[in-house]
Amino acid sequence: MGTLTGSTDGPAVNEDGDLATPFLRCLIRLIRAQDAHGAWEGKSDADLLADFILTKEQRRKIPIIGDPDPDVLWRLQNFYSCVGLVIEECTGLLASPIMTIGHEGFGRLLFTTGRLVVLSKTLRDVHRFGFETLGKLAETGTKMVDDAIEVIETYPDVARAS
Repeated sequence: MGTLTGSTDGPAVNEDGDLATPFLRCLIRLIRAQDAHGAWEGKSDADLLADFILTKEQRRKIPIIGDPDPDVLWRLQNFYSCVGLVIEECTGLLASPIMTIGHEGFGRLLFTTGRLVVLSKTLRDVHRFGFETLGKLAETGTKMVDDAIEVIETYPDVARAS
């Protein structure tokens, strides 16, 4: 086991379009795996991740109170599914996400491994879900994975319990 490594400073995609972090590479694989009809084959990895980017100006235009639309919920699901997949890749243990979101965009997210809760997060303003840059997207996902791995390493017997 160990922490997830990868540079998150600066742009998350280099000039060649190759992803700079393991977290973003996994997120791209997850998104591309859902393209059953090949609609995204011509899109670059950066274009696929563009929907995850929400600048301060864009965020200001979104009302403070609002219901999340299906596209936002899809991105949210993909982001947290990716967190679970990378935890599994790094530890060899299945990390199961449990997410509940009310119609107003508030909820809770838990990741369990064995009998251990490795990550717990309150979800607010889901309708405004997004990151300022690809670097912030990678940094946030990587930090969540690293935090979960730290909990697993602290309580390995509980994480492996069935």
